Formats: sequence, C-alpha cells, structure tokens
Amino acid sequence: MATTAQSIRRHSGPPLFSFGFRPFFLFSAVWAAVAVPIWVASMTLGDGTVGSMDGRLWHIHEMLFGYLAGVIAGFLLTAVPNWTGRLPVTGTKLVGLFALWLAGRAAGLLPASMAGPAAVIDSAFLVVFAALIWREVLAAKNRRNLPVCLLVSVLAAANIAFHLRSQIPLFGPGAERAAVAVVTCLIALIGGRVTPSFTQNWTQAHGILKGPTAFNRFDAGVLALTAAALVAWVAAPLQPLTGAVLVIAGVANLLRLARWRGWLARREALVWILHAGYAWLGVGLVLLGLAALVPEAVPFTAGVHALTTGAMGVETLAMMTRATRGHTGRARVADRSTTAIYLLILSAAAVRVSAPFLTDWTIALLAISATLWALAFAGFVAVYGPMLWRRSL
Repeated sequence: MATTAQSIRRHSGPPLFSFGFRPFFLFSAVWAAVAVPIWVASMTLGDGTVGSMDGRLWHIHEMLFGYLAGVIAGFLLTAVPNWTGRLPVTGTKLVGLFALWLAGRAAGLLPASMAGPAAVIDSAFLVVFAALIWREVLAAKNRRNLPVCLLVSVLAAANIAFHLRSQIPLFGPGAERAAVAVVTCLIALIGGRVTPSFTQNWTQAHGILKGPTAFNRFDAGVLALTAAALVAWVAAPLQPLTGAVLVIAGVANLLRLARWRGWLARREALVWILHAGYAWLGVGLVLLGLAALVPEAVPFTAGVHALTTGAMGVETLAMMTRATRGHTGRARVADRSTTAIYLLILSAAAVRVSAPFLTDWTIALLAISATLWALAFAGFVAVYGPMLWRRSL
C-alpha cells in the first residue's frame, strides 16, 4: 500500500487538492475575512438581514458552521491519516467534499423563499464529513480518537438543529451553545495534545531540560470537568451551579496551561501563540461562569466571545499557520508577517471581549474588533495563500 507521502506525490491534479488542509484552510480564511464585513454591512447599510436570516443569526451560523467547520475539516483531513495510518482524502474526493462546504456558504446567501433547500444544502457538508471521519477511525480501530468523531457528529446535529429554529424556536440558542461547546472541547482535547508537544520539541531543540509537564491524571480530570461544565452550560446556561462549575473548569484549564511552561518558548511566536489561544479558553470559561453567578457585573457575551473570537480565532490561526508551514516543507518558524497576523487576532479578541463592559464605546469597539479580525484573516490569505495553492518545497 502507498504511504501518505507517496499518495500526495502521485497526485497529478492541482496542488490545492493534494491534501485536505490546502483548500479548507485557504477558503475558510477567505470566508472569515469576508463574512464579518458582510454582517457589518447588513447592519449599517442594509435591512439587517443576510439571505434568508437575520444578520446576527447569519453571522453566528457562518462563524460556527461555516468558518470553524471548514478549519476543523482541514485539520482533521490532515491529522486523521497520521492517527490511523490510512491514506488521506485527495483529488476528486477532496474536490467533492470541498464543493459541499462551498455550496453551504452560497446557500446561506439565498433569499427567504429558498430557506428550506438552503438548509438542506448547508447541512450536507458536516453530515458527510462526520461519516467520513467515523469510517476512517473505525476502519483503523483507532479508539483513542473516537471522542473526536463524536464531537464532529454533535456539531453536524447542532447545525441541523440551528436550521430547525423556525419550527422549534428553542433549538436555536441550544444549537449555538452546543456548537461553541463542541469546538471548545476540541481545543481542550487536541490543543491539549499539540501545545505541550510542540513546546517540548522547541525546548529540547534549544537545550532547555525541563519542559512541559507530561499528560497525567490531572489533565484527564480537567478534560472531564471541562466537558461536564460545557454540557451543563448547553442545558442550563444561567443557573448558578452551572456558573460555579464553569469557573472551576476555567481555573483548572489555566492551571493546566501553566504546567506547559509556555514562557520558555516566548522567543518563538509559532509556539507561544498556541499558549495564548489556550489561555483564552480558560478565560472564556471563567467569564461564562461569572455571567451566570454575577450577571449584573459580567455580560454573557463577554464569555461567549472570549471563547469564539479569542480561543477559537487564535487557536485556528495558530494551527493553520503552523500546519501550512510544516506540510509545505517550510521551517516551523514565525516570520514578521506571521507574528503580525497573531497580534491582529489577539487584539481583535481583546477588543471584542471588552466591548460589552464599556457600554459607551460598544459600537465603536465592535467595529474595531471586526476590522482587526478581517485584517488578521486577510493577512493569512496574503501570506499563506501562495503556500497553499502551489506545490510544496
């Protein structure tokens, strides 16, 4: 049987479809840079709607089930072959899968008269992708990664529930929280593997003897606590007990992060950005918990955006830049452009989270955050786009 590397070398079509990370990272970033300005324009220049949805709902959907789903697909299509030893999805099959994702983005712009078909078109991608991941992991008997399969399936179900909100209104908010919870769990699970691993590699390469603490029962306990807190949040987001568990989970994740000793790699942006993204996860959980415990002091949206703009925005850009450099034969070292991209997304997160606290400046801060977000992803497209659509070095 051909190896992954041989399969990629044998690919004779466009380089863009030689490996899953290429089309999904590139066009997810394009969509992230474009979708936020579309939402802002709908509020300021239009009637507040995009396609068949209220503009705010469209924005939520396209960030959770459009951008994030695309990045998750790009990451897993690259990681799963390494986990399972099976061949990657390339060529025609990858084109078909990517076309499903792209059709979903186009469907979201259809008019209200096409809302039903648009929902079906959009839902297809995550359903097919979840089935693909299950097939690969089960065929390889790779039980360690069954939780990843389950989380992708829950994300697919949440997308379907999101579209059913017109028939069952309660499905809408629950679907949004479920999607945020799924991606947060993926960051805690996968980010909890790669962040200490990459930090360990860097510290060893630079002669630093004491690196990150290895995975142990504490990490397993934090993962279980995080999952329990997020399940409680999906079911009852404003209950004081939920708030208390979320705060504890957030603090536990920050302690977990401290055990990885990220400050040792402060000279390499490609490493410290992973720690920065994980820090937002801990902060986001704490803010969500405080929003339930002291809602008069901590706005609900602050915690949500600490997780979405912060943890998810930062971690996805961190992984996309690192994976692109590594899988295209480039040194895993951040240049000035990459560091600028990181500073833009970190600034976007800080401004967005602060906006609901500073009520006199909220609108201006939202505009600034949206601009910084769009610039960060446009920067990724400009710097990393040529690496993604050309053949590897």
